[in-house]
Amino acid sequence: MIILLSCRPFRPFLDRAGKYTRLTVSLVVATLAASFCNFAPVWADETVKSDRPGTSPAPKLQFRDLQDQAARFNSVLTLPDWETTTAQLDTNVDAAIADANHQLDAIARVDPKGATFENTVRALDDVYAKIIETGHRIVVLEQAHPDPKMRSASLDATQKLDEFVVGIDYRKDVYRSIKAYLDTNPHLEGQDVRLVEFTVRDYRRAGLTLPDEKQQKVEALRKQLASIQAHYLVNANNAAAPLKFTRDELEGVSDDFLRQAKTGENEYTVDANVPPQYIYAMTNCVKEETRKRLCIAHDTRAKEKNLPLATQAIEIRAQLAELLGYSSWADYQEEVKMAKTGKAALDFEEHLKTALEPKYQAETAELKKAKASVAGAITPDVKLWDWYFTCALLQKQKYNIDSEALRVYFPFDRVLDGMFKIYEHIFQVEIRPVDAPAVYQDDVKLYAVLDQQTREPLGMFYLDLFPRPGKYNHFANFALINGGLLPDGKYRRPVVDLICNFPPPSSDKPSLASQQDVVTIFHEFGHAMHAILTTVNYVQFSGFNVPGDFVEAPSQMLEYFAWDKKVLDSFAGDYRDPSKKIPAEVLAKLKEADLATKACAYRRQLSFGLLDLSIHQPLTPAQKEDINGLANSILNDVFFPSDPSTAMLASFGHLFDGYDAGYYGYAWADAIAADMASVFQSAPDGFLDAAVGRRLRDEIYAVGDSRDINISVEKFLGRKPSTDPFLKKLGINPQ
Repeated sequence: MIILLSCRPFRPFLDRAGKYTRLTVSLVVATLAASFCNFAPVWADETVKSDRPGTSPAPKLQFRDLQDQAARFNSVLTLPDWETTTAQLDTNVDAAIADANHQLDAIARVDPKGATFENTVRALDDVYAKIIETGHRIVVLEQAHPDPKMRSASLDATQKLDEFVVGIDYRKDVYRSIKAYLDTNPHLEGQDVRLVEFTVRDYRRAGLTLPDEKQQKVEALRKQLASIQAHYLVNANNAAAPLKFTRDELEGVSDDFLRQAKTGENEYTVDANVPPQYIYAMTNCVKEETRKRLCIAHDTRAKEKNLPLATQAIEIRAQLAELLGYSSWADYQEEVKMAKTGKAALDFEEHLKTALEPKYQAETAELKKAKASVAGAITPDVKLWDWYFTCALLQKQKYNIDSEALRVYFPFDRVLDGMFKIYEHIFQVEIRPVDAPAVYQDDVKLYAVLDQQTREPLGMFYLDLFPRPGKYNHFANFALINGGLLPDGKYRRPVVDLICNFPPPSSDKPSLASQQDVVTIFHEFGHAMHAILTTVNYVQFSGFNVPGDFVEAPSQMLEYFAWDKKVLDSFAGDYRDPSKKIPAEVLAKLKEADLATKACAYRRQLSFGLLDLSIHQPLTPAQKEDINGLANSILNDVFFPSDPSTAMLASFGHLFDGYDAGYYGYAWADAIAADMASVFQSAPDGFLDAAVGRRLRDEIYAVGDSRDINISVEKFLGRKPSTDPFLKKLGINPQ
């Protein structure tokens, strides 16, 4: 396969003026590979341990025992209490809102003379932490519960919570108590100072310093926007796009794929809204007409429902920006990120686009040659629907690589086991399966992460690995419980859910991952570690609650591990004979092939980023009238042209899940990730250097956003940041 499913954490709710943002994932980056010791781990050739996935069963840890162990460290370990009926959903959401209102009322009643940090600013943060925890759980049910009635009811519940969370900002009685405390000019230290600064900033960004009439308008628009975004995402998820083909029309796909896709006599159905099916067919099918049909179906799904919603959302964001005193929605969004302004983000993307132009043109010429070498083409030029196919073809022709043939080296159970061991080593933790008290789907698994030295439980994660009808259809890390200090001084340990869609096992073969699947799980599990290894006091700074243009960097950096020979040899081996490892020359060719289309991969990413930033700048009346036309013109200018009938904007989930005016953050964070990866590359033990891994844990993951991210990056690097590693990754020599 020649794609990377780019992944992100999932955090529910329209943001509270910059935090608690609803984040999901979509299929966003297509590339031959992601970013990829003198160390020979003692476990490299061990038999897989019995407490690992896919091996002979061993007694699982008991949750009660873990709770007792956590208590010895003054920590609290809890799990979501999953709702099982729609009535429970309604009852629990109403109860959560009632409890939050009770706490807010208590803050509002604080006597100004007795106002303290604890009963105002800290108390407000606790309100958000509790209500957001309910929302996190409900969003997972909305996106992954097997019962469509539960998913529908969860959507309604999420919308109710979205509106309530927005409304918290407009509790003037609460704001008065907060302000009364701040007017005392309190002397604070450490994270308390930062929490106060963020609270003041967030109230301003919510419009609470505006006149009453404008405040009310901002609040109403934010609630309307939350509803639009929720419906957009559900429409995109549920937009089935099944297409029927004959065997001849699917020339090039494997017999295994045909067996799974067969729906009649010489009839095979491929759903363009199911990533594994769509991407496999687009990568392997020789017939251009088939690829074109699939591409159009993929990029027109939900068009009729979602284009009007997209247009409304973009207009509402523009109105909000104007009311709040910003020149554009991009400026509003970037204020709380590393970029700081929309112009800085746009300049970064435009600069990268220009820098890549010579290499992009050279790569396009190579892909055009590859396309011309096979029958079945209907056009000589490389079109959008040729991207996956021509990249795979170039791999085979020029680099003699068959990505599908590499799957035999990646039986998924061993991939998981090997990845766990690697993260155990570099982060100095232990990962153990747990007997889950309850799950929302029978095959969801639960694991605990413990500190290697102290045995303190640090957090837990669920694994939901394979596709099923109605399930969120990409890859994401869903927060469930954020880490943070409780009012009683105990520490609440985090819980997350990794929702994935890896190829399921067949009747005669185990689940066989592609090398890109390996990259994906290394990335996603990095997000889980970012959440679980936190040590900060307040939820607002916890885990991957960091600036949106940095949040991907730690996980993007961990993708490099999946390109390292010694890392791969520690777990990758032919499922029929595990002693057979990936030949070094094959991996070297993979890296060459990755670099061979790197400019194209980034131009595709930049097409999305420039689209995102452009539609969130001030628009002309004509552009507002035809948002889809504007979007398509930007996409086609930066990357391979698509069919005029398409509306990628109708299924671009990033723009409606918290990454609006923020998609540039992928490339921005990748520049940081390349710099961070260079520290491992130059370390004595390479990517498995435990000292560097510990520094990553302590200086990046543990501190989250409790201090300025630039400081954290410099402390990990041990120097000032550099863009040279990023430019080298792109095949561009630094000037």
